[in-house]
Amino acid sequence: MARNDGIDRTVARNQDLETPADVAKVQEHNEREKDSYSNQDIVPERTSLNVHFKAPTDDYVKMFEQMEQDGVISTRGLKPDAIKYGELVFDVNSAYFYNHGGYEFAKQFYADAYKAAVEIVGGEQYILSAVMHADERNRAMSEALGEDVYHYHLHVVYIPVVEKQILWSKRCKDESLRGTVKETITQVSRSKKWESKPVLNEDGSPMLNGKGKKILKSSYSVLQDDFFNFMRNVGYTDVERGERGSTEEHLTVTQFKVQAERQRLEAVTGQVAQAEQSLEDTKVATAKQKKKLEALQKETKAARAIALTVQDIEAMGKKATFGNNITLTPDECDTLKRYAVNGIIANADNKRLKEKLASAEKTVSIWKQRYEAVNEKYMELKQKAQPFLDALEIASERVRAFISAVLAREKETRELKTPARKRGQDMEL
Repeated sequence: MARNDGIDRTVARNQDLETPADVAKVQEHNEREKDSYSNQDIVPERTSLNVHFKAPTDDYVKMFEQMEQDGVISTRGLKPDAIKYGELVFDVNSAYFYNHGGYEFAKQFYADAYKAAVEIVGGEQYILSAVMHADERNRAMSEALGEDVYHYHLHVVYIPVVEKQILWSKRCKDESLRGTVKETITQVSRSKKWESKPVLNEDGSPMLNGKGKKILKSSYSVLQDDFFNFMRNVGYTDVERGERGSTEEHLTVTQFKVQAERQRLEAVTGQVAQAEQSLEDTKVATAKQKKKLEALQKETKAARAIALTVQDIEAMGKKATFGNNITLTPDECDTLKRYAVNGIIANADNKRLKEKLASAEKTVSIWKQRYEAVNEKYMELKQKAQPFLDALEIASERVRAFISAVLAREKETRELKTPARKRGQDMEL
């Protein structure tokens, strides 16, 4: 998410598509196969502007099955519930593209980002679809700037694979072949594809912790580094890496939208408060000027020259008399002139402040209307998200207990299969 700190950051997210339903849902979204969407920021009139860097030849599942039949990938030894699909989302904050010209710049940026995706995935043949969305409106920026601003980003659906060597078994009749490579297959494997990598020191050697175990870098951190370094190397030197330690990739769509609306609400609330403070300051300044004007009017009441223009008052100083019988000394004339000029200036200042006050009151009214609208949207969204958040909170203990039991069984199985001397060698950061 954007930090509103003026820094443009690259963001890369990896999402596991665990079930056929997940795959179908992502396909509907990415390929814009639905007639309508719950996401109100999607603008159907702009869908034709979406750019496919690799268009699917069929639905994602059928493409996977065809690749398996053709021998491009192998599911040998894969468990029935294994994760076979993944989705990469490459992103930079909307302001970055807006400041660089918008759509055409975004197309070039994500054309280069697609090349990064090919490297990260391990080959274009393992990518099912890669599409840049140009039809999702950034609501907050659009409202702030008074024009439509769109959030450009890239979806890449892929199959996680690794190369695996199949060795001749000990039962091979040819003793010379036993233990040698029989064949190399491209195995579908999410866990091996995204294994954590060791943190290296300046010499290129793995860094160790106090217990002598390797310090590992999480796969998400590796993905962020790879994407950022690739884009920097091809010329995008005005972006920074996404923040380390971020947990934003774990947010659900609903949670993300609730958080975004909350931030927008806070921003509008702050603007309203500023406008109200400006209004109050204007009222105070107006009151002070009003008092000054009243005092000045009392001082100049006897002179009755407040209605004269400045030019007329300046000319009055050249006369020796005021009226037929009253004579003014030069000092008295100067005093009268000063009072009259000051009175006229005060009248002008007072008029200006009244106009400023009226403008401030109008601005506050507008911001209050915006605040009420945003608050209403936020409450609706919060109401929609609350059942999911409540369910997660209620079920957390049961989920953690279930996961702990699974992990315990897995650990016992692994310890039985793994020699004791290899246990506990690595520790993830």
